[in-house]
Order: sequence, then C-alpha cells, then structure tokens
Amino acid sequence: MKRVVIVGLVAGMALLAGCGMPQGPAGAITFDNSYFYDAAGKFQEKQAKEAYIALMKFHGYPVYKEMREKLWVSDYGAGQFAKVGLGARIWVNNERDQYMMLDIFLLPGQMLPEHWHEKPERLPQKMEGWLVRHGLSHIVGEGEANLGPNIVVPKCHMGGTTLTKHEVVARPGDFVPLSKAGTRHWQFAGPYGAIITEVANVHTGSAVRHSDPKMNDHFLGK
Repeated sequence: MKRVVIVGLVAGMALLAGCGMPQGPAGAITFDNSYFYDAAGKFQEKQAKEAYIALMKFHGYPVYKEMREKLWVSDYGAGQFAKVGLGARIWVNNERDQYMMLDIFLLPGQMLPEHWHEKPERLPQKMEGWLVRHGLSHIVGEGEANLGPNIVVPKCHMGGTTLTKHEVVARPGDFVPLSKAGTRHWQFAGPYGAIITEVANVHTGSAVRHSDPKMNDHFLGK
C-alpha cells in the first residue's frame, strides 16, 4: 500500500493515505513525485490538494470550509509537481476597488516558477508583497545575485536556470515586497514547506508570463 509519511514535530500525527517516499529532515513532510500522477502521467489535482491539506495540518494552519474545493493547484505542465508547482487560495480579488489577497502553499523544496505580470487593459500592473506565515521561503527577484547553495533550481525549469538570482530568506512574520511592478520573481520553499499570504492591488491571470517558454505555452494554449 502506498502512503505519505509525516514524521516528528507534530506529536501523535497519524500516517496519511498517499505514497511511499524517502524520509526528509527531522519533522519534515515529503512526497514522491509519482504520488501526483496516474499511470499515464496525467497530473492528479486531487492528490495535489490532499498534499497541501497535509501541509496545512502539519503547520497548524486552519483547514477552512471548502478549502479543497477552492484550492487552485498546478504543476505548470512540467510533470514534476514535487519540485515545481503551486497551491493557492484566493480570498478576494476585487477589480473594482483594486485589492487582492491570497494564500500560497508550497511543499518542501517546491519551486513557484519564475514569472512576471504584464499590465492588463483597464487595470493596473500587479504590485504585490508576501508575508510568510509558516515554514520558510526563499523569495527571489531582481538585484545582486546571492542565491545560497541550498537552492537547486529543478532541471524541468529552463534546464535548471532562472534570470533573477537575488534572494531574501523569509521566515514567519517576514514581509517581502516585489522590488518593482513588472519585474520577474519566484519562490523556493524550505525543508518544511511554506505557507504565505500574498497581498496585491489586483490579479489578472491572463497577464501572467513565465520565463520558461514551455510554461507559457501550457497556460496560453500555444
């Protein structure tokens, strides 16, 4: 039987149904990539959502009503969700008054791909910032290159490269703003994953562009 293993840190936490995997750092929750794909290699959104629910419980984040149903998950077409992916719950995206808030969920060592936001018609270009609630996130954007050796960009993301390399190591209570609207940015979760609240003026999905051309094709249907 396949299973997901959660060890340490949360006393008495039971094993969750899932898949086998190597044990991560003491107290970490880790997932084998095969857990998120069927035999034909199709991404399984249900499995991805269950992994994020496990992450929420691990950190004591409340699993609110309809959380599973309203979670947005993606592997960006990379086929490596354990390494590159995202879970997001949008709480509000008010285009009329131009304010937005969402929560970001990243599994341990999972990368939110490098991207930027173009200016949509009739709305401002997205300006945003991130407050880490649980775990740790390497928030990366424009600036002097200072990536630490513990960040290894997955090969499925532009052959293991990015265009921006200035990181801020953000822990619970740290707020990191985007340096400037329209600039590229990405995130990389620490060994216990990350739960992050994002605030912004407004979000327009069609204005998102990714540095990796394959990911643009995945979302723009090219």
